[in-house]
Amino acid sequence: MHKKLVVAGAGWLGMPAAEAAAEQGWQVQATRRQPHSSPLSRQLVHDGTGLVHNVSLQHAFWLCAMPPGARREDSNYLVTLEATLALATELQMQGFLLCSSTGVYADADGVYNEQGTLAATDSQRQRILQQAEQLVLSYGGKVLRLAGLVGPGREPGQFIAGKALRSSSQERVNMVHRDDVVSAVMSVLTHWPQARSVYNVCAPSHPFKQDYYQAHCAQAGTQPPSFASDVSKARIIDGAAISELGFSYQHAI
Repeated sequence: MHKKLVVAGAGWLGMPAAEAAAEQGWQVQATRRQPHSSPLSRQLVHDGTGLVHNVSLQHAFWLCAMPPGARREDSNYLVTLEATLALATELQMQGFLLCSSTGVYADADGVYNEQGTLAATDSQRQRILQQAEQLVLSYGGKVLRLAGLVGPGREPGQFIAGKALRSSSQERVNMVHRDDVVSAVMSVLTHWPQARSVYNVCAPSHPFKQDYYQAHCAQAGTQPPSFASDVSKARIIDGAAISELGFSYQHAI
């Protein structure tokens, strides 16, 4: 059967995933709020009353990679997600994969696997993240909880340069490279029946923030950040489970 994929939110993460699927012979439609020049491009936007879109692929897998900025309090992220799930159902989707965040987990020290304690939903962002996951799972979908993203245009030595961070220099880094996320997406889609409903995607190395950012800033020739404290903190995201699908982390963070 011909493999098909609709990527909702074809931005910095979604577009490379769409391109990877297309290179592997999938039929792909990749949506943005405003259509893009790419031949894969389609529009999908919620205008406040309903979805405006020109998505037409039936029996496709769906990947929701709407950017985290969409989860701000004033956004209509959940409304858009719900309408997108309804559209995917109407088009008889094969399955729906949500890019979520390891921000759903509690802030306390510990090693967090997919059964880790979720954060008390004090913050609007965490509430939206958790509601989005529950919504997708209720449709029989699956969830990838992504650690902090690095990759082209998101070089830690640039985006962190000279900043006063609220975190401790002795916290552990939980990051993943965009190209590994794209591979993880393809692993879940191609092993859909066997795949669990939730996977963490986080590189296996967890250096101290101070060491990590100093090294990246030295490489980029930028000013390293300062930290609010030097308190020892060990909150580690375990991203090992997805390796059961034959996936392995290939890219340095």
